[in-house]
Amino acid sequence: MMKEMNDRTTDPPRVLIRRPEPEDASSFLVLMQESRSLHAPWVSPPLTEEDFARYLASRDGIRQDGFLVCCRQTGAIAGVINLNEIVRGCFQSAYLGYYATAPFAGKGLMREGLDQVVRHAFGEMGLHRLEANIQPENQASLALVRRCGFRREGYSPRYLRIGEKWCDHERWALLAESGLD
Repeated sequence: MMKEMNDRTTDPPRVLIRRPEPEDASSFLVLMQESRSLHAPWVSPPLTEEDFARYLASRDGIRQDGFLVCCRQTGAIAGVINLNEIVRGCFQSAYLGYYATAPFAGKGLMREGLDQVVRHAFGEMGLHRLEANIQPENQASLALVRRCGFRREGYSPRYLRIGEKWCDHERWALLAESGLD
């Protein structure tokens, strides 16, 4: 199990982050089914055992990494945070993806989890830059990156294909020197 990482606040953290395991499949899939209306049209998380197995296999820790945001007291999965397309060399960067589960949405738990992932990415992983690309209509996601100190860098028309549609995105980034206390 990954060592626990504290967020930036002085209050005891309500969440911990850990990597997903095959044993998480059933509870993860139930939560994703329950959260479909929360996720649409922004993300398409794994919804079947086969999708979850592919997701786990893709999280190699080299080019992709993934974390579950779990409630410290119960262990329940409050959300998912992924570091995608990790690039080393002179770039030292990754793209950030995340989504909450419906029972825990709007409670600030993803903020705490994202703070922990940022600290891990800039600390243990040695990354320099995290970038989040967010559809302009996704107000909850935009509010989350703002609260975590990300800065808006631009607007990318028809940037990512979500479902069957090319969607515009705002580009937000955080650099290591501004992301750690």
